[in-house]
Amino acid sequence: MANHVSSLKRARQTETKTVVNRANRTRVRSSLRALREAIAKGDVKAAQTQFRETVSALDKSVQKGVLHSNTVSRYKSRLNARLKALATAKA
Repeated sequence: MANHVSSLKRARQTETKTVVNRANRTRVRSSLRALREAIAKGDVKAAQTQFRETVSALDKSVQKGVLHSNTVSRYKSRLNARLKALATAKA
């Protein structure tokens, strides 16, 4: 365990940031899972609305430093491609 005042403070800060980051990561993963389930069901309307919510959650995670911007760009690109393929298949 930390002994110095500064290292005790850093330990407290780390615990706080861990809780915040975990909550953000959970929100992003839940949103991604909901979108993937909507795509799997083939519901275009639900998938499109969920896509907007997921993109918003992903962008917020970049702003908060939870995910890297390139990772989020890759996620958005792949999910958009799957959504587009679903929409064209249904049309």
